[in-house]
Amino acid sequence: MSGMLPSYVNGEWWVPDAAGGADVADGSDASGGAGTQGTAVRDASTGEVVARVSTEGLDLGAALEYARTVGQRSLGALTFHQRAVLLKQMALVLTERKAELYEISSRTGATKQDSWVDIDGGIGVLFTYSSKGRRELPNSQVYVDGGVEQLSKDGSFLGRHIYTRLPGVAVQINAFNFPVWGSLEKFAPAFLAGVPTLVKPATPSGYLAEAFVRILVESGLLPDGSLQLVSGSVPDLFEHLRLGDLVAFTGSASTAERLRANDSVQTGGVRFTSETDSINASVLGPDAVEGTPEFDAYVKQLVTEMTTKAGQKCTAIRRAVVPEASVDAVIEAARARIESRVVVGDPRAEGVTMGPLASIAQRDEVLRQVRRLADAGGEIVIGSTDAPTVTLADGSTGASAEGAFVEPVMLRFADAASPALHDVEAFGPVTSIVGYSSVDEAVQLVARGGGSLVTSVATHDPAVAVALASGIAAYNGRLLLLDRDDARTSTGHGSPLPNLVHGGPGRAGGGEELGGIRAVLHHMQRTAVQGSPEMLTALTGVWHAGAESTPYAAAGEVHPFRKSLAELRIGDQVVSGSRTVTLEDIETFAHFTGDTFYAHMDETAAAANPFFPGRVAHGYLLVSWAAGLFVDAAPGPVLANSGLENLRFVTPVSPGDSVRVELTAKQITPRETDEYGEVRWDAVLKNQHDELVASYDVLTLVAKEQAAA
Repeated sequence: MSGMLPSYVNGEWWVPDAAGGADVADGSDASGGAGTQGTAVRDASTGEVVARVSTEGLDLGAALEYARTVGQRSLGALTFHQRAVLLKQMALVLTERKAELYEISSRTGATKQDSWVDIDGGIGVLFTYSSKGRRELPNSQVYVDGGVEQLSKDGSFLGRHIYTRLPGVAVQINAFNFPVWGSLEKFAPAFLAGVPTLVKPATPSGYLAEAFVRILVESGLLPDGSLQLVSGSVPDLFEHLRLGDLVAFTGSASTAERLRANDSVQTGGVRFTSETDSINASVLGPDAVEGTPEFDAYVKQLVTEMTTKAGQKCTAIRRAVVPEASVDAVIEAARARIESRVVVGDPRAEGVTMGPLASIAQRDEVLRQVRRLADAGGEIVIGSTDAPTVTLADGSTGASAEGAFVEPVMLRFADAASPALHDVEAFGPVTSIVGYSSVDEAVQLVARGGGSLVTSVATHDPAVAVALASGIAAYNGRLLLLDRDDARTSTGHGSPLPNLVHGGPGRAGGGEELGGIRAVLHHMQRTAVQGSPEMLTALTGVWHAGAESTPYAAAGEVHPFRKSLAELRIGDQVVSGSRTVTLEDIETFAHFTGDTFYAHMDETAAAANPFFPGRVAHGYLLVSWAAGLFVDAAPGPVLANSGLENLRFVTPVSPGDSVRVELTAKQITPRETDEYGEVRWDAVLKNQHDELVASYDVLTLVAKEQAAA
């Protein structure tokens, strides 16, 4: 793989005609650097050249325009559910070929466990967004947000909020530490929203990103223009961006600040989000003393975060904040665990549990930051900055001048107020430990990090958990509460999940755009739409009261429950006859169900209640009657009732009152992979005075086609 690493743009693989030979500096080439002259990328363990990278001659503007035109058209032709199905198919393809990715990943310095976090974690993101997309988004191209706003007394003028996809391209500039997961956590929500992606991986591990993109291209699953890859620097990127485009950056805070200051972001309307430096903390509760399960879980997690990906994680623990009385115990327990479990070396060698850093330059930078911490008062109590003895690929041990190896390092700070403790990040297997005297001081120490992606708290005392969470939540994008009850099942301090926020305030970048459906909506525009019920129904695909409806009333007409999804239309409606409620009905229902609440059984007590005129019918009796009034009983396309939503009881019903129901097909959602879909019905129950008694949505599962006779 020592040749020129290609880019994938304009629907084809591209390499420059020729390139020079400068070694990689640090991979932070989002806005220029040696990559434009041709960069040699080296194996993190051996120094062997893996590939060369250059974008010399690449027309980046044309690639972006290809995404805005071809990519937008191909993705725009699909619904949310169709895109979600494709994400699952992509996940399956990558799963089938992940052994190839693991082999390549070892050259980045990743152990098998590290590769699992990156590769399987990235595949898991695709599966998660596929599932959430089909469960939480409509099978359409418009997402409706919130309820209807009544803007006129007669209901002829309504307001509604909708989300529609942005018309541009999602540019994703990624860090070197997670070339698969880091890319896919951004690609998946953009793809689900219908926005094409142009991904620019960091140079030191870009060859692994190229490998997974190549697998997806070969699968034929990618709609044209939906995913492009630029292998190398993008110095003129921001000159080509415009309103409707997005940039998602992961890297250093200084680079993020420089990119954010570009005119295209400041005045051009380009959305810019960043995930940057984060001096994350982990707090040991005062109750979690040595010998408790929480103490053991804390130490285990601390060492894991120091050594997974050789500490090259934006979510790694940089500050161990522990009670003053427990500092020595934590240090000794961490040292013992490192000595017994951590083997540093080439990840291809048997028994190695921690590989090298991504590059020699990265190793030198980490050691420089360790020296800064030491000069600021940090005492190295575990590990050393000397070149470690490591396990080499052939199983032998020795020093490696070509490998980017650093052993785990812990520094102890006596002065908790040292600015370096809270400001300096050594992006490797490095953490600092500091003591606190009170929970309030622990809160203050966490806050001094200036905003973090995550803080974890190990405690079994709910009062401590509440006090710490209340004090530090505003400084973090995510909190992990670790105790004996969840220690075995916890995904860990440093493991962001695709259905939760991944981002943090302040220094961490200020974003919470990644995680769950909010990440999809980040790639869309929220717009308030005002209009008539008819217009809003046409725009949203959701029936609004007052829009055209087609009542079923006369004999010979087809009841909506006799229609398959192919035949049913938004606005198809059942308007029932009336049914009178008697006192005997109320008592029978009460005794049959056991619901003898006084409002149904005691006239005097019910009349004394400010909400009732006297004894009233059960709300659930009325809902049950409503089903009897609108249901067509014979077997047919309606397969099952899958639930009720948004049920509200408005007007009490007394003995002698009558009720009727209007049931209208409100939303039709076919399932892409099944022979049925979901129909949401608008149910309105009214009394003899035409007053609203109850309203709710009925959910049914309906066959796509009529069953053969």
